[in-house]
Amino acid sequence: MSTESSSFEKHLYSFGRTVTPVMALGVLAVGLYASALPVTAADKANSCPVDGCLVEITAVEKSGDELVVILDANFGPDNARNHLHMWWGEQYDVTQVGRNAQSEHSVEQGKWHRHDDYPQYTTSGAASTTVRDGATTLCVTAADRDHNVIDATLFSCVDVSAQLS
Repeated sequence: MSTESSSFEKHLYSFGRTVTPVMALGVLAVGLYASALPVTAADKANSCPVDGCLVEITAVEKSGDELVVILDANFGPDNARNHLHMWWGEQYDVTQVGRNAQSEHSVEQGKWHRHDDYPQYTTSGAASTTVRDGATTLCVTAADRDHNVIDATLFSCVDVSAQLS
């Protein structure tokens, strides 16, 4: 058996402790187990990943007079920080559903419902079925804490006409 330490052992010793290979395997096993656990909304960071704050409508069901919307996002929505804006697509374009509508996109500001209900949202406010005025397309995008649309190219819209009848 060699008396020379492996580079792995040297690296572990550099943290001030001698770690045996058995201890290292235990740490690795715990790390692998933790990475296999499901990620919840509370586990997701609120900041936008490199590819932007993505949110998608994955399912919609009727619930009384309103709609229950199931969302999938790559960040953890929080009304005090990055959150979601929901609106009716026939009423407004994505560039209109943020406070930066006029300043950044030179369009009139529309109406939207801000929320951080995730992964399930029930339509209300400006996204309520009672204010849709015949609209059948429900949309969502990410907004920052100042209610600016973060990226007008990243949004999700679905036809919900089947759930409105």
